Amino acid sequence: MGSSPQVGQSVPDFTLPGGTLTGDTFERSDYTLSAARGRTVVLAFYPGDNTTVCTKQLCSYSSGMETFTGLDAEVWGISPQGVDSHESFARTYGLRMPLLADTGREIARAYGITAPGIGVRRAVFLIGPDGVLRWKHVAVLGATFQSLDTLAEHIAGIKGRTVGSASPTPEQPGDDGRTGTTG
Repeated sequence: MGSSPQVGQSVPDFTLPGGTLTGDTFERSDYTLSAARGRTVVLAFYPGDNTTVCTKQLCSYSSGMETFTGLDAEVWGISPQGVDSHESFARTYGLRMPLLADTGREIARAYGITAPGIGVRRAVFLIGPDGVLRWKHVAVLGATFQSLDTLAEHIAGIKGRTVGSASPTPEQPGDDGRTGTTG
């Protein structure tokens, strides 16, 4: 597993294929992180489509899209499955956020969240409008996920900051109480 970006640092840029369910249409396109500059982006890495915890997590975020939109934030789900799998997953559960395919796990490696056995750790990275990491949570076990309310609180904190603020929000402990930067 590579080194995870640290709070207060610029994050690695990337472009991944993906799609968004809009009404009955799954619109496929490429998503580039730097193209979202000017808005807060929530990168929600998850191990797999149609798995119990991942489904609960993404359904929670999808049903709370108005909260994210009201905070001028975008949510991107990222997992190792392909775009066809993401389309089926989005259609089955009515997921309304972009689902991106990191099939080679290159982006997961760049963000330091690959894991033996499961492939990708459940992790959330909040990227400020300036492309700087403002908060993260990397799960050690992955049996739980960060709630909509927790993310909204942290996003609201980002909105109160000026670009280049020297006092980032502390990292959230992982499932076992350690910060998510170990391993």
